[in-house]
Amino acid sequence: MAQPSLSLHTPLPTSFTSDVPYHGDWSILSKPGAMNIEEALEEGKLVEVVSAVRETLKTSPSTPVSIAVTGDSGNGMSSFINALRGIGHEEKDSAPTGVVRTTQIPTHYSLSHIPNVELWDLPGTGATTKSLEMYAEEMQFTTYDFFIIIASEQFSTNLAKLAKIIQGQGKRFYIVWTKLDRDLSTRVVSEEQLLQNIQENIRVTLQKEGVCEPIIFLVSSFDPLLHDFPQLRDTLHREVSNIRKHNLLKNLFDTCEKVINDKAITLQRQIGSESFQDKFGIQNADDLGMFLNSYRLFFGVDDVSLQEVAQSTGKPMKQYKDIMKSQDMHTVLTEDWTLSWLNCNIAYYLNLLLSRIPVFGNTSTHYLRVWNQGRLFDIVAEDTKTIVKKILTDVISEE
Repeated sequence: MAQPSLSLHTPLPTSFTSDVPYHGDWSILSKPGAMNIEEALEEGKLVEVVSAVRETLKTSPSTPVSIAVTGDSGNGMSSFINALRGIGHEEKDSAPTGVVRTTQIPTHYSLSHIPNVELWDLPGTGATTKSLEMYAEEMQFTTYDFFIIIASEQFSTNLAKLAKIIQGQGKRFYIVWTKLDRDLSTRVVSEEQLLQNIQENIRVTLQKEGVCEPIIFLVSSFDPLLHDFPQLRDTLHREVSNIRKHNLLKNLFDTCEKVINDKAITLQRQIGSESFQDKFGIQNADDLGMFLNSYRLFFGVDDVSLQEVAQSTGKPMKQYKDIMKSQDMHTVLTEDWTLSWLNCNIAYYLNLLLSRIPVFGNTSTHYLRVWNQGRLFDIVAEDTKTIVKKILTDVISEE
């Protein structure tokens, strides 16, 4: 993940460096680990992908997660960050707090109880006269993994619109209502009613902007052991774990997909040639069943290979086979209407009729044959990506 601009408060961490990646973006893995996974994919040995991913995950550092803390100026974002980090305002490494706006630029802090988490204190939205869209761009919202929106006294439409921007980027966020101690000290209704009123106000304001209801925490930065603060810590810990798994899966799959694409492109150029048939030992160029079996074996998604993968991951083989369109020719023709139509009886007799036309007939028959072989090849290649993604998901979930 691209990093936001650092302030002078904290130097860039040096513990997250990795070896030069072997292919594309293996940024989370060492070169040997990346090579093992790539070789397994290239050789169509998916069971070795399972063991290679497991082995590399043992030695790879946990990926950093960036959390942005944002909201309207004056809502107590810096005080909340200090409370979340478990340090006092007077301590050397604390976020500066005060009545006037104290955070001028995005500032990076560590979170001791959750390793490799980068907590970013952003300037409040009131610190600029620019639109919220401009604010999000200037604060580099796209570079963060997760957001905590801080509110107090009133959940403004401004914050709801900010939440909508974050939601529009496909990112998750929490709403944290701070200064609950002040609200409780001045309440004119029961504590239970006050808490309900605050949460309802937040929900209604978000609904008006079309924002899905997030997780809401009501806390006091001066009492981090009371109210929802302990629950917030626990929930955030699980959130970070889920983000790491998601980022890990995306990183691994993106590069595995490139390896599979490269492998497919190399062979696609030969489709329709005699050397292509010879490679698989197929004599009848119209026997799509033989091509299907050969393609599945080539990519390592044949039944024997899937059974080995299932035994290694502890999952039923059916889970892997059920997500494939290329289980057998019946499934292929059921799932792919174009391939099905071109291989139905009407198309067969039409092609037989065209084949009797000199020159044109031979050409049309050849192109139809090449198209059938190529389409079937593409289906198996896509199934391979689907299977690999499930393998990665299953292995990462073991962590």
